[in-house]
Amino acid sequence: MRLLLATSNRNKVLEMERALENTGWQVMMLSDLGDMPEVEEDGTTFEDNARKKARSAAERAKTWTLAEDSGLEVDALGGEPGVKSARYAGEGASDADRIRKVLDRLVAVPEERRTARFRCVMCLVNPAGDETCFDGRCEGSIAHDACGSAGFGYDPIFVPEGYDRTFAELGLGVKGRISHRARAMERVIGFLRSQADPDEHSPSP
Repeated sequence: MRLLLATSNRNKVLEMERALENTGWQVMMLSDLGDMPEVEEDGTTFEDNARKKARSAAERAKTWTLAEDSGLEVDALGGEPGVKSARYAGEGASDADRIRKVLDRLVAVPEERRTARFRCVMCLVNPAGDETCFDGRCEGSIAHDACGSAGFGYDPIFVPEGYDRTFAELGLGVKGRISHRARAMERVIGFLRSQADPDEHSPSP
């Protein structure tokens, strides 16, 4: 069985591919479909954007399709950057620019009020067009300075609950087990296993 990962973010693809290893599913990328129109992420929630991206790709691919939308929610900022995480510092801004904006806005916020979470919503569309969404969260807090070189996005300033280092310091191994995306993928994989067994559709040796 084929599963299309409907994201052009290579870092996200790598995390999702790792989670799907040894599941028997053949992973496809958006690039396998040729030129695809860019989907405008104008939803007001992560679920809105995930559904929109999944529907668009599934209509073209006619196969199992998985899309996601994710971001950082900082309590002291009223949940920002939220769905605007990738555009928080404006179009064309770098990860460092977005990190700096968050840190600058939290400069006077004490430790106990720097709570935050990464959230991910994944939307899975089957070949018949039925949609199912899955939520993944990772609670934590915002560090006072960016630390570490692993990961991407806001990883250098996010300290997951139960740890004293950022995702960017802890590395991909830890993040691959406890992140918002990893938790959402666990639910996706469990659902896929309940719906279809890829081995049943594999050719005989």
